[in-house]
Amino acid sequence: MNQTASSSITEGVALIMLDNPPVNALSTPLRQGLQSELAQAFRDDQVHAIVLICAGRTFIAGADITELGQPWQPPSLPDLCAMLDAAPKPVVAAIHGTALGGGFELALACHYRLVAASARMGLPEVNLGLLPGAGGTQRVPRLVGAEAALDIITSGRQIKAKEALSLGLVDAVADDQSLQAEALAFARQVAAEGGAKPRIRDRTDAIESDRNRPDIFTTFAMANARRFKGFPAPAAIIEAVQAAVTLDFDDGLAKEAALFERLLASPESAAQRHVFFAEREAARVPDIGPETPTIDIAAVGVIGAGTMGGGITMNFLNAGIPVTLVETSQEALDRGIATICRNYEATAAKGRMTAAQVEQRMGLVSPSLDLAALADADLVIEAVYESMDVKTNIFARLDRIAKQGAILASNTSFLDLNRIAAATSRPEWVVGLHFFSPANIMRLLEVVRGTATAKPVVATAMRLAKRIGKVAVLSGVCDGFIANRLLAPRGTQAEAMMLEGTPIDEIDHVLVDYGFAMGHFQMMDLVGLDVIGRNATERTVMGDLVAAGRLGQKRGAGYYDYDQKRRPHASDLTATLIKEIAAANSVAHDPTAGDAAILARLLYPVVNEGAKILEEGIALRASDIDIAAVLGYNWPVCRGGPLFWADQIGLDKIVADMRRLEALHGETFRPAQLLVRLAEGGKRFGDRS
Repeated sequence: MNQTASSSITEGVALIMLDNPPVNALSTPLRQGLQSELAQAFRDDQVHAIVLICAGRTFIAGADITELGQPWQPPSLPDLCAMLDAAPKPVVAAIHGTALGGGFELALACHYRLVAASARMGLPEVNLGLLPGAGGTQRVPRLVGAEAALDIITSGRQIKAKEALSLGLVDAVADDQSLQAEALAFARQVAAEGGAKPRIRDRTDAIESDRNRPDIFTTFAMANARRFKGFPAPAAIIEAVQAAVTLDFDDGLAKEAALFERLLASPESAAQRHVFFAEREAARVPDIGPETPTIDIAAVGVIGAGTMGGGITMNFLNAGIPVTLVETSQEALDRGIATICRNYEATAAKGRMTAAQVEQRMGLVSPSLDLAALADADLVIEAVYESMDVKTNIFARLDRIAKQGAILASNTSFLDLNRIAAATSRPEWVVGLHFFSPANIMRLLEVVRGTATAKPVVATAMRLAKRIGKVAVLSGVCDGFIANRLLAPRGTQAEAMMLEGTPIDEIDHVLVDYGFAMGHFQMMDLVGLDVIGRNATERTVMGDLVAAGRLGQKRGAGYYDYDQKRRPHASDLTATLIKEIAAANSVAHDPTAGDAAILARLLYPVVNEGAKILEEGIALRASDIDIAAVLGYNWPVCRGGPLFWADQIGLDKIVADMRRLEALHGETFRPAQLLVRLAEGGKRFGDRS
C-alpha cells in the first residue's frame, strides 16, 4: 500500500494529502500515490472538487533530484501535469511552506492555487543547470508575461505569497493556521458555482503584447550576459519562454522538454548538481553521528574588532546570538563597532532590513577592552593578527579566563592549530573556525580538527555553522588547511609565468575565460598588495609595486593602472619591474604560449594539491575539496570544483600533462601518488567520495 498519498471526502470535496518527509519531494512513490488518488477522485461521483495539500512543514519542495538522469518510473511529472490539465473536476492546490521546482509546476497545472501567508514559491532549476521541465516555462509566461517570467525563472528566486498574488501566480492568500479549512471552503464554493476549471495552458492574455516584441528576449540576454556567462541554462530558459510566446502550448511543451534533456546531458549541469550534493554531504563526519552530544552556544566572545572579527561577530548577531567583542584599544573597538553598524545601516538602506532589526542586532553586541569579559562565553573566537606568538599568548590567557566547557576557537588561516591548542591545559576544547573574508558574506567555514579536539566540539562547530548560515567543511591540520593550501599553487604559477614573460593580462584572461570572476593579478590588486605582501622577505614585483605606492585598486594602480571606473589597463612601470626582477633572479625568458597551456600550468597543480590533501587525510572526501574551492575562492560553479573538473577531463590526461610540465619546470609538477594510482586504475576522484 502506498503511504505517501491518502484522501478523505467531506461535503463533496476530496482532500488528497501527500506525505513524503522531510520535504515531500516528488519521488516515484509520491507520484504514483498521487496518480492513484487523483484517478479515484475523478471516478467518484460523490466528489465535485479536489484539494491537493501536503503534510509536514512544507508543500512539495521540488523533484527528487537523485532520480535525475535515471530512467523515469511512471508516471513522470509531465504526465501528472497533463492529468491535472485534463481533470474532469476542479483541483485546488493548497500551498504552505515552499512550493519549489516540480512542486510549483504541479500547482500551476491545478485549476486554482491557494497559498498560506508565509508560503514561498519558485522555480530554482537554473541553480542545477536546468530549466523547469514540466511546463513551468510555458505556464508562468501565460500568467505574468514574458519579462516577469524571464526574471522569475532565470533567477530561481523564491516569491512570497503577497507578491505571487499581485503577479497573478496564485488566486488567494489564506491564514497560515486555517489553510486547509479555507482551501476546502474555496473548493466547495467553486463546485457550487458550477465547477469552473480554468487552465493556464488556455490563457494568452498576458503574452499577447509580447508577440509583437521579439526584441525583449535578445535585450534580456544582453542585459544579463555577465551574470549568465558560462551557464547554458539561462539561454535555454530564454529560448523556452520565447517558445511560450510564439508557439501553441503543446509545441511549447515539446520545445521545453527537448531543452531540458539537452541541459541534463551538459557538463555544466552535472557540475552544478555535483556542487548541490557536495554541499550537503560536507556536513557528514563519518565518526560523528547524531548521538554525539553538542554544546549549547548561547553566548559568544570574539577577540579582535578588525575586518575579520567584525564580520565574524555579524554572523552571530544575525542568528540572534549575543557577542562580547574585545579589543586592545578604545579607538580600535569604536572603529569596529562603527563598521558593524554601518554595514547594517547600508543593508537597511537597500530595504533588506528594518531599522528595528538594525537596533535589535546592535543591541546584542557588548564591546569590551578586557579579556575577562569572556569568562561566561560558551564559545570564544580569536580573530587577531596571523602570528603564532600572538595567538598562543591569547590562548594561554583564555585558558585561565574561560569557563570549563567553553569552546576556544582560532580563526587562523594558516597556522598550526595543534601548537595553539598546546598553549592551553584543555586542547580537547580547541578548534579552528576559519572564516573567509568578508566573513559576514562568504559562506565557507573551515572547521579545523586538531589532534586532541573532542568529538562534541567538532559536532558543535559543524552544526553551529548551519545555524549562522555557513557551509562547514572539516579539515585536518596543515599549512593553509584546505582552501588556502589548494589554491596557493595557482598563484605561484601565475607569478612564475609572469617572470618568464607571459603577459599578466593574458594570464588573467585565461582565468576569467575559464569562469573565475577575476584573474590572479586583478584579485591581488582588489585585496591590496600591501595586505598580501607585507610578510615578504625578498625582493618581488609586488614588493616593488608597494614601495612605489602602487597598492592596488584603492590607489588607482597596482599590477595594473586603473581608470576612474576602476577598469584595468596594462602598466609600463609594472612591465619594467617584471623584467628587472626576472633578470635579478636569472629567470629565462620563456613565455607560455596558448590559452590551453596557460590554463594547464595554472590549474593542474591545484588538482595535484587536491590529490595530496585527500591522500594525507586533511579532507574527508574529494567533494569537500571542491566545495572549499567553490565557496572559499569562487571556483566557477559551472566547473564543479577542481577535482570534479579533473574527473571530466580525465585523470590520465592530467597525469601525462603534469609529467610533461615536470620535465620542463621541475618537481613542482610531479604528480601526486594518489593521482597516479587513480589514473592508472581508470578511476576518478569521485569514486572515492
